Amino acid sequence: MILHGYWRSSASYRVRIALGLKGVLFEQVTHDLRTSAHKSADYAFINPQHFVPALETDDGTSLMQSPAILEWLEERYPSPPLLPDACNDRAIVRAMAAIIGCDVHPLNNLRVLRSLKTDLHAQQHQVDAWTARWIGEGFSALERVLERYSGEFAFGDAPTLADCYIVPQVYSARRFNVDLRPFPLVEQVSSAAELLPAFAAAHPTAQPDADIG
Repeated sequence: MILHGYWRSSASYRVRIALGLKGVLFEQVTHDLRTSAHKSADYAFINPQHFVPALETDDGTSLMQSPAILEWLEERYPSPPLLPDACNDRAIVRAMAAIIGCDVHPLNNLRVLRSLKTDLHAQQHQVDAWTARWIGEGFSALERVLERYSGEFAFGDAPTLADCYIVPQVYSARRFNVDLRPFPLVEQVSSAAELLPAFAAAHPTAQPDADIG
């Protein structure tokens, strides 16, 4: 399998985590978002949206959109499971993931932040405030859900799809200097997950294309 991504992409990060938890071997092809490498004509054949990640499966199918990729991995490689057995519990885990994937991450990804600066002429402090606002609102809701359902991890005592979403968003929040003290459970479950080998191997700075200079 080939994962097309970028080391600091949150969506790529969550797919790397899931691949690691499932024990699936994969190669990586990087597309530097800062230089618009993902907008090449060749990549359009793999992902018409020109987004990362995309996953080329072992049968040659190109999958796009991280939620679809994660659900495919869960169906294709059911062990270890990243969704609970009970349908109600599965819906709760998916809802936790959606808080991040639908309502937080899209508002602070690179193309939106660039648009704030180039189209609306926002200053850096305004961009920072925008990012902190939406991460804070999402984490505030997530914190209340975690109060009901978290154990060692976001849902109970085994990692789920929710953790695949939460850990990259916490990484992003730290990058943008968002105050996480109001969200102790978010930090707690993220820290627990980060200790697992699959999460550590998926960390942005552990990637071959990492550029932390």
